[in-house]
Amino acid sequence: MPLLPYRNREEAARYLSEALSRFRGERPVVLAIPRGAVPMGRIVADALDGELDVVLVRKLGAPGNPELAIGSVDEAGRVALNEIAERIGDGEAYIQREAQRQLALIRERRQRYAAGQPGLELAGRTVIVLDDGLATGATMVAALRAARSRQPARLICAVPVAAADSLAEVAVLADEVVCLATPSPFYSVGLHYRRFDQVTDDDVVKALGPAPAPNPAGTAVPGYPVRIACGTVVMDGDLHSPPSPRGMIIFAHGSGSSRHSPRNRAVAEALNRRGFATLLFDLLTPKEDRDPSRRFDIPLLAQRLDAAVAWAQSESAQRGIPLGLFGASTGAGAAMVVAAARRGEIAAVVSRGGRPDLAGRATLTNIRTPALLIVGGNDPEVRSLNRLAEVMMRPWAVLATVPGATHLFEEPGALEQVATLAADWFDRWFAQDAAHGHDNGNASGVR
Repeated sequence: MPLLPYRNREEAARYLSEALSRFRGERPVVLAIPRGAVPMGRIVADALDGELDVVLVRKLGAPGNPELAIGSVDEAGRVALNEIAERIGDGEAYIQREAQRQLALIRERRQRYAAGQPGLELAGRTVIVLDDGLATGATMVAALRAARSRQPARLICAVPVAAADSLAEVAVLADEVVCLATPSPFYSVGLHYRRFDQVTDDDVVKALGPAPAPNPAGTAVPGYPVRIACGTVVMDGDLHSPPSPRGMIIFAHGSGSSRHSPRNRAVAEALNRRGFATLLFDLLTPKEDRDPSRRFDIPLLAQRLDAAVAWAQSESAQRGIPLGLFGASTGAGAAMVVAAARRGEIAAVVSRGGRPDLAGRATLTNIRTPALLIVGGNDPEVRSLNRLAEVMMRPWAVLATVPGATHLFEEPGALEQVATLAADWFDRWFAQDAAHGHDNGNASGVR
């Protein structure tokens, strides 16, 4: 437990970040309660590689005593009342007027803080509701109820200091409570900080920052290492994701390669700049990779790729977004096997200089996922194999040729063309997936 009082909100936020560090791999949404908690939320969100937003709730004051809460209203207009509301003389009519007045203030704040843009999507994500402390806990109760109504996968209440009885009340509304200190007696939140300066609306706007935008060339997208289990094997991977990704693309590397493939990484970085998350991982362990037969073991590679897909589907930060596969060389064969087995779960597949033919005729004729087969114009053998695969996959496949490119696309500008073709393909089919769920429908639009 840190020593009280905290020097300031910044110190409290750093302590809180450490206590919440286990959520770092989940890209959580940190919902800060304005105004005091928002600069703290910025520190916590950055430390956890998460996203920051505000949760806008207002208490409903009693007639003649606005400091006495009779309930609350959230940004969607939902009203929650407590037992005091039953003792109000003119009851429902007053509550409606008060709720509308407070709702107008909420909308004014959303306009001021975020130019009227709606809050971040919470469904299926880890959400941390944060305040600079709990005295009565009334605002936190309202904030947790508002967040819960948006169906997060996990809901955490996080505060540096709280009154023990108030903490017990909010605990029933969260999946987990993280509180660093519960001093007794508890008089007010501010007494537990040496500096407890007023936070202004300008401070809130600065902490929230500008709305997310596509990453320009040369701008690194946040990433972190991951470990994916498949039976008794654990595969190392690297996940990179811009804020609010439009979908996730899982890479399957080729024979003799790994997640460090410079060509796959170059394509992944281009996809990140277009707003897609990417996952590159090692299909084989170092020992397995020394066995040439393992490199062409398509059932084994497909099993490993399938485990990565399952991991991505369960990853709370990426849950619910479209999934795509990008296969190179033998990895393309594994990608086709997984796409055929997970019909309706994979929105699109791209093959770069790939060997989709290694998946076998039975698999290719069973494909119902839009697939783009990219080959080099000066790679005649692989081009011929891909043309045969395209015929077996019709009408679900399109063959695209990069003029002048050889098998590794090492020619100037060749890999950039691959990245553009892939990004456009995923863009097209992810948009349809988002609009129609995971049913890719009739493939007549592929041709």
